[in-house]
Amino acid sequence: MIKLLKKELLLSFHPTAAIFVLMAAMVLIPNYPYYVAFFYSGLAAFFTCVTGRENNDVFFSLMLPISKSDIVKARYGYVLILELAQLILAVGFAFLRSALGFPSNEAGIEANVAMFGISLFMLSVFNLIFFAIYYRNIKKPGVAAIFASVTYFLLLGLFEMLVFFVPFARDKIDTADPLFWEYKLIILAVGIISFVIINAISYLSSIKNFEKQDI
Repeated sequence: MIKLLKKELLLSFHPTAAIFVLMAAMVLIPNYPYYVAFFYSGLAAFFTCVTGRENNDVFFSLMLPISKSDIVKARYGYVLILELAQLILAVGFAFLRSALGFPSNEAGIEANVAMFGISLFMLSVFNLIFFAIYYRNIKKPGVAAIFASVTYFLLLGLFEMLVFFVPFARDKIDTADPLFWEYKLIILAVGIISFVIINAISYLSSIKNFEKQDI
């Protein structure tokens, strides 16, 4: 598995992936919907799969003495590394934002603990839809990306509207840290748990779908 993951990072790595991970710095943009930043790490999965299709990456991997589940595991691990790397970088930029005394975000939720919890949930849903569709037909990653992206931005719009129209979300969740830590930590915990559970379901369903493909 380590060798396959190394292959993903060295051979399947698309140049834009590094740029997309650095989009974590978007939390420094004044008055911006920060959930958009994390969409790019999901987009990196799409570009990787497109490049893999053009380079016949999956067909090459199938000729190796490995199972289809190993191929899915390596790709999924690669994507999770990108997503978590971006989240960790974003945490650092959020601390920098706070240290520099940036004004409140008027365009959506603050770059706070709750925002990271919700972002984890949204990324897990993106993965669930993208990989479930992609591993039904690896020749059409664009279809998977469209459905996953539309769902992500629908969720983005929903969660951003909450901080404008729901008093609890506006007054307690959409605040600078460390205000109302107790509520934000609950949201973060729910986000982490959902990220683990949904990605586990997505991973298992992806293997099941890939096994059914006659390649």
